[in-house]
Amino acid sequence: MNQSNDKDDELSVQENLQNHVIDLQMNLAHLEMTVERLDEVIARQDKDIQTLQRQLQLIYKQIENQDPENGIAPFDVMADRPPHY
Repeated sequence: MNQSNDKDDELSVQENLQNHVIDLQMNLAHLEMTVERLDEVIARQDKDIQTLQRQLQLIYKQIENQDPENGIAPFDVMADRPPHY
């Protein structure tokens, strides 16, 4: 009878450990999926940032090449404050 209880306890411990391993494997799979998604987001954002930086460089070049007479008027922060200040 005592051996039967020991075997039952051993089986219970094994089942418990197996359930924990399964839970850990599921959590790991979810984390791997999350990392893959985040990696895709980061790659897309890096590409977007590079595109925006190129566009900004082009805008700066256009501003530098414009004739001051026909270009953008200089901006004075203190003189050109909006009326709500």
